[in-house]
Amino acid sequence: MRYEEKAKIAVVRALVPAAVLISSPVLLISGAPIRRRYLRYIYRDEAPRILEKERGGVSVHWFVVTSPLLTWLCRPSESLACLVSRRG
Repeated sequence: MRYEEKAKIAVVRALVPAAVLISSPVLLISGAPIRRRYLRYIYRDEAPRILEKERGGVSVHWFVVTSPLLTWLCRPSESLACLVSRRG
């Protein structure tokens, strides 16, 4: 998606939080492993870049990765995973 496509960007900005809210029960329970796998998938070596300034492109993944709502909903399961890993 290109920067000039304002309508598409507006739709994606509206749909990403809606999708995160719909999946919020799952994210509250097991958000940390899901988010970790998703980030590994996005940032793998052969993956296309999520933000290409040279070509003026932005991927839908950029809106998901930078979503504060997603980070907030994954926080309880991340803190629980840290607590369990400490107790070993």
